[in-house]
Amino acid sequence: MIELVIFDMDGVLVDSEPAITYASMEALSEIGVKAEYEDFKPFTGMGDDKFIEGVAKKYGREYDVKLKDRAYEIYIEKNDRVKVFDSSKKLIEALTGQGLKCAVASASDLIKVKTNLSRIGVDVSIFTAIVTGSDVKNKKPDPEIFLKAADFCKMPSEKAIVVEDAVSGVQAAKSAGMKCIAVTTSFDKTTLLSAGADYVIDELYDVFDIVGNLSKF
Repeated sequence: MIELVIFDMDGVLVDSEPAITYASMEALSEIGVKAEYEDFKPFTGMGDDKFIEGVAKKYGREYDVKLKDRAYEIYIEKNDRVKVFDSSKKLIEALTGQGLKCAVASASDLIKVKTNLSRIGVDVSIFTAIVTGSDVKNKKPDPEIFLKAADFCKMPSEKAIVVEDAVSGVQAAKSAGMKCIAVTTSFDKTTLLSAGADYVIDELYDVFDIVGNLSKF
């Protein structure tokens, strides 16, 4: 029986990939790196340090965390670039209204997560736990972030289900011993199934029915 739903943030509750990609491109351009949008795709879901570092190194530049700090400044200044999926707030409120625990486990830093949640329009208190990239040593596809979220919620892995959009996130969820619903916002169905997703959906609110069947509410 499922009692905990763990949401990834970027690509699941909000479409922030264009926002963080353009912010990262702008931050890199300030140090003379003219990155292309597609340069960032291989690092999707791995945390923003790796997201920017991978591209910086592609162009022969050493990574400095100040690059991420600058990208976050731009991201927050231009947060209207962040698109909120229509059913995000409705889904979170519906699940918690059924007595399920909800958590966020995002490889991004807390400042970015809070910016996204404010865009969604939900109070952070609706979540039993919020775990970010700042809270873990090992990033996805390592399962640490999902295991930590379940631990904070005092819930065993077999009672948790993860909602993800990235291959690395699906792999992390399965390594954590959790079921995984993958949304086709960043990768196609075949790719997500190959990564190990138990369910693949196109519409986020379909999570409600899947979880309902598994939790019997």
